[in-house]
Amino acid sequence: MSPLLAILRRDLRLALRHGADTLVVVMFFILTVALFPFGIGPEPQFLALVAPGVIWVMALLAALLSTERLFQTDYEDGGLDLILLSPAPLELIVLAKCAAHWLTTGVPLILAAPILALLLGLPAPGFGGLVLAMALGTPTLTLVGAIGASLVLGARRGGVLVSLLVLPLYIPVLIFGVAAVNGAVDGAKTGPYLMILGGLLLMALVLAPWASGAALRQAAE
Repeated sequence: MSPLLAILRRDLRLALRHGADTLVVVMFFILTVALFPFGIGPEPQFLALVAPGVIWVMALLAALLSTERLFQTDYEDGGLDLILLSPAPLELIVLAKCAAHWLTTGVPLILAAPILALLLGLPAPGFGGLVLAMALGTPTLTLVGAIGASLVLGARRGGVLVSLLVLPLYIPVLIFGVAAVNGAVDGAKTGPYLMILGGLLLMALVLAPWASGAALRQAAE
């Protein structure tokens, strides 16, 4: 486990050292959600109705901003070759890098979401469902994004290609994430939606490191 912890610490230090990347993601999330009422009007009831969908869509787009850089730096400076030569399984290394990415991008989005929900007038019962749904959904976004990021290594306009590859796979997380928040607001059971989000997360934990590892080996050849 020591190589994996070393990679996790290294990526976290690099993210803290280059904090602008995380700041851009969070500021994009905050500004886009904050600007939304200017486009559709300030009516409180309508804003509360669309708040779950707005927050989830903007969180999804914000997560895409930093996905391309997940493996790009290692690919450019030769670190990917060292990772492939590491005695640790590549799939676990990918999982460690995804964990560092989620801690520096996903967690700030989760923390900012309740504040933006309050801005949009989301009813109080929906806050718990929003936080739980994002806690289960954002790691899935990172893991699925890792597949796209590894597939476009070395390609021109990689950011556009990542979006085209990943956005269709984000749709289930978006659907059930919004449904969980709406269920909490309406007083319905949110357990089934959260369980589906948990199932998607487990599926991504199993499949994403394997798929990303295969793509990274191909990119290094």
